[in-house]
Amino acid sequence: MTVSLTNAAVPTPDGTADAYLAHPGDGGPHPAVLMYMDAFGIRPHLVAMADRLAAAGCTVLVPNVLYRHGPAPLLDLPERIDTAARPDLFERLGPALRALTPDAVRRDAGAYLDWLAASPLTAGGPVAVTGYCFGAGLALRTAGGFPDRVAAVAGFHGGRLATEARDSPHRLADRITAEVYFGHADQDTSLPPEQIDRLDAALARAGVRHRTEVYRGARHGFTQADTVAYDPAADARHWRALLGLLDRTFPGRGIEGDGAG
Repeated sequence: MTVSLTNAAVPTPDGTADAYLAHPGDGGPHPAVLMYMDAFGIRPHLVAMADRLAAAGCTVLVPNVLYRHGPAPLLDLPERIDTAARPDLFERLGPALRALTPDAVRRDAGAYLDWLAASPLTAGGPVAVTGYCFGAGLALRTAGGFPDRVAAVAGFHGGRLATEARDSPHRLADRITAEVYFGHADQDTSLPPEQIDRLDAALARAGVRHRTEVYRGARHGFTQADTVAYDPAADARHWRALLGLLDRTFPGRGIEGDGAG
């Protein structure tokens, strides 16, 4: 399927978020997907992931959630991202990440959903949300903050999803009406087993239709092909899970196979 690509500007209560938009090239409306980036932001690899979803039949918005600190990319990234070799990357991103409070996430999420709803390229109705690394927490907060506007939510190698903090993302489980899927990395210190169990318990208590899977041997960032954590087998599993979720969420909308186009 031909894919059309463009840059977008999303007005929010706190400014304007730059974003990447990918959609099938037929010009018609398609199911909307809000994709939350990892901490390293919009870059060629993340663009390729959005393009793959567009080739599968979706209109995909990837906002720069760190827009308060400047347009993407915020950093000059190496060709192969290795945070062990470059600990300065997270040090430099720290202020922007800390500024993204739960209140700011909710304001932004409302703006992203409004933008998608107003676009002639989307089919209308509830959207699907997916997120990677810290973006998985943003996806969970969006599903809990806007239950009538999110039909499906997925997160992959998310961190700190179910801490003991009063504002931990998992505490929104009782507000979620979407179908939920999480693919966790078992080699991920940012989401230890007790947090996985706590998240599962919160979703189960709330009666949320959900599935969580632990990808054995995978590390935090296993879907990100431009990082040293990339795991091709785990990434392929992630695509099967995500596209399956989208096919169930948008039945009859022609979500295609593996998204290869």
